[in-house]
Amino acid sequence: MAPHLKLVPPVSCCAGSALPPRPDRPRHTVLLALLLAAVFLLTLPGPLAHALPARVPHAEVGPVHAAAPPLPTERAWPVGGPADLLRRFDAPATKWAAGHRGVDLAAVAGSEVRSAAPGVVTFSGVVAGRPVVTVSHPGSGTPPLRTTYLPVAGTLPVGTQVSAGMPVGLLTPGLGHCAEGCLHWGLLRGDRYLDPLALLGTGTARLLPLHS
Repeated sequence: MAPHLKLVPPVSCCAGSALPPRPDRPRHTVLLALLLAAVFLLTLPGPLAHALPARVPHAEVGPVHAAAPPLPTERAWPVGGPADLLRRFDAPATKWAAGHRGVDLAAVAGSEVRSAAPGVVTFSGVVAGRPVVTVSHPGSGTPPLRTTYLPVAGTLPVGTQVSAGMPVGLLTPGLGHCAEGCLHWGLLRGDRYLDPLALLGTGTARLLPLHS
């Protein structure tokens, strides 16, 4: 006879008590991550733009060969005006040929002689027995133009800056080739004689404008 097996009813593991609720781990993880991120951000300095050095304004630098400013066009008759022109410029055919290397302007001895254009007095003295004043004009090319005035006793020391129309000396008697008193006004570039009236726009050649 088979032995009798006693069946015991199963006992529930949860019988008589409720299991503790399972913690909501995903939500806690997210909250913890957000908290750590907030703490990290609080330890950072200000915005990146504030941390960068201030921008230095860019200096506007012109090209190497920047355009020159407009040149002044001041001119003046050394004495008198157009009505006082006695003899015009007559360029010699060769360096030593005959000609008239300048213009003659009527004036009496003692007249004030003015610089025809802005420049610098570079000579004031006697040449071949006649008093001469020379004014060089920087910015008029290479070599720069020079105006000469004779017979004129200079009243300014060499190196004086002059403007157009500024007195540079007094006319003296004794030029020789004028029936009456006159100023011989010359213009040169290097050793080449040019027409001084070109400075006034009425000569036989057109010259570059001059710097002051």
